This record gives sequence, structure tokens and C-alpha cells, in this order.
Amino acid sequence: MNLKILGESLNIALRSIRSHLLRTVLTILIIAFGIMALISILTAIESIKSTLSNSFTQMGSNTFTISDVQMRGSIGGGRGNRIEYERINWYQASEFKKRYRFPATVSIYTFAANTATLRYKTEKTNPNISVLGVDENYMITGGQDVETGRNFSPQEIQRGRNITIIGSEIKDILFPTGENPIDKQIAIGPMRFTVIGVLESKGSSFGFSGDKSCLVPVTTIRRYFNQVPVAFRINVMPSDPKQLEIAIGEATGLFRTIRKLSVGQVSNFDIRKSDNLVNILLENIRYVTLAATLIGLITLMGASIGLMNIMLVSVSERTREIGVRKAMGATNIAIRNQFLVESIVIGQLGGFLGIFLGVLFGNIISLILNTSFVIPWGWIFLGFFITFVVGVLSGLLPAMRAAKLDPIESLRHE
Repeated sequence: MNLKILGESLNIALRSIRSHLLRTVLTILIIAFGIMALISILTAIESIKSTLSNSFTQMGSNTFTISDVQMRGSIGGGRGNRIEYERINWYQASEFKKRYRFPATVSIYTFAANTATLRYKTEKTNPNISVLGVDENYMITGGQDVETGRNFSPQEIQRGRNITIIGSEIKDILFPTGENPIDKQIAIGPMRFTVIGVLESKGSSFGFSGDKSCLVPVTTIRRYFNQVPVAFRINVMPSDPKQLEIAIGEATGLFRTIRKLSVGQVSNFDIRKSDNLVNILLENIRYVTLAATLIGLITLMGASIGLMNIMLVSVSERTREIGVRKAMGATNIAIRNQFLVESIVIGQLGGFLGIFLGVLFGNIISLILNTSFVIPWGWIFLGFFITFVVGVLSGLLPAMRAAKLDPIESLRHE
């Protein structure tokens, strides 16, 4: 088909669309709804994936954690998805840090509380603050940065001083007037701590926020919780990311020795790379993506049937026009291309509207979920391709039927 014939077919298609505007608009809306359903859900999923990747790999892809809890299969809260081993005590954690000779940064930390209330003068937080006991290396291995103030020193960790680094959201709650929190004393539960730093804001995802956490020396937690069994965790960040697997092997062997495990015994601890959890979550999201794609394709199938029906009606209504064009020398191919182009144009208009609405609503969902804004270019191009295929398949049968009409019978058609 040369450009002149294509331009003529496109012009005829647009005139036909204008002359049957209501019917065409309804068809475009049906196609747009199918594409919108597909693109909006997939846009939201891409946004969730992006946020998950950013949130759970802030520690870096070259970091792993030794803990007494193993997550298996999927994230669903079921008992079969979680294995708890004998807790890692302070002696085991500190022995590992002292004896691990591989070039790496090692930190020890523990979760002291998840429902703490912090107070400063008349201001106080809700009882939803996480308190972590950490050492001087946690800021490095945990992917945290200090916005104001400073990190803990090794001497302060060793002495177990009553000092803390608070999250940015805690600072906004306790110091609403913009007062500098550094060197101010705040209460964490019944104990008083001096603020030495404020963490850089990291945002929140799915209800979890590092901005509502406060860090205190891990030895201080040991002093206040010495009557309660505390489980410690170990973060390890090798100096060379390429040596991650070797570092994990070295850590496994050393910690098995510290836990006094014989050669035949199974390791009673878990070593998890920083991206393991996000991989588990992304594996679950894959099924949501599949369901969304299926729903969108079913809707598009209905839209393609509607478009085919409109094109068949159009052929029937324009039988006389087809006869006139054939009598004036139009070939079967020209007639076929005329209706095929019309079907493709309707499909592309529906696709363009659907993609625009899909990206818009997908990012509105992302905004509600507090995840990042994304433009899924891959899905956008796929959407245009799908609507092109829908236009071709829906218009092929009516176009072929129009091309096969006998010109004499067409001219006699009423």
C-alpha cells in the first residue's frame, strides 16, 4: 500500500468515524477500558516493585544478615513460612564480630521494642516507635545516613551510654517548632536519652517507616534488658561485592563453629542476603500481574468482538458506497484496506485513551500506597501493539467481506 492510497484510506476512515460518532465513541471507550484496566494495574505493580527494590536493598546488594529467623516460601503470615531457631545471644554475636577475618564491615543489632512512646517536655509520639539497639557500624551496613548530628562512637557503644539517634518523623513530632534536637534529653519509655543525631529521611512503604525508628547503643539495651532473653542479629558487608558468596561461606563456617555444630548437623541459623526478601515479595506480585493481565485481555477480547460487530454493520450500511467505488475503478485490495485502516484507527484511539487513563490511575494507586511514580514504557508500547492487533483482527473479516462484494449487487442494494 503506497502512501497516497494509505492517506486516502485514512481520510475515508476518519470521515466514517465522524459520521457514526456515538457508535465509534462507545467502541473506543470499551477498548480504552480494557487497556486502562491492564495498564493501571501493571503501572501500580511496577511502582510497587520499584519501591520494594529501593526499600529492601538500601543496605546494598553486597550485604547479608545472620539471624535466628528464616523466612521461607511466601510472605503470608502462615506458620509454615517462618522457622525460628535458638536465639543468637550476645556472646555468639560479639564472638563472630571479633573472629570474622574476611575483609568486611560487621555490625550487631537487635530490636528492643516496636511500640515505644517517646516524650520531650509536653510533646509525645504515638506508641508505634521502633527502638533498635545497634553498634557503631550499623549505619554503614544498614544503609542509614545521619542528616544532623553524628553517629555513635566505639567508646560510647562500649560504655553503653544513654544516647540516641532519632528518625526524622520523630524529630518533627517532638520538636514541632523547629528546635534543634541535638543534645536535648528525651524519654524513651521510663528512661532518658540524649539525642546526638537525626537520621536522614527514607520515606515509608506499606505502613513501615524507618523515619519512626530510634537507635540506641546495643550495650545499653543489654543493660536495661538483661533479665529478658534478647535475640541479636548480625549484618555483614564485604568490602568487595564480588566476594559476597565467599564471604557468606566464611561466615557460615565460623558461625557454625561458634554455635558448636558438628559436621553432620544442619545449621540452626539463617543467612539472608539483603535482596532475598524483596525477591520473595516480587515472586508473589508475579501472580497479581498474571491475574491483572488476564482480566485486561478478557476485557480486550470483548472489545474486539464489539469492534468487529461495528465494522460488519458499517460494511452493511455502506454496501452502496462500496459498489460506487468499485464501479469507479477501486480494487478489492483498496476496499479491504479502507475498512482495515478504519478498524486500526478506532483501535489505536481506544489504545491511546486507555494508556493515558491507565498510567494516570496506576500512579494514583501508587500515590495512595505511598510508592514511587513510574511510567511503564514497556507496557505502554505493549498496549499500542495489543490495540493494533485487536484492530487488525477485528477489521480483517469485515474488510474481506467488503472486498468480496459484487459491484452490481452493491449498486442495487437499498
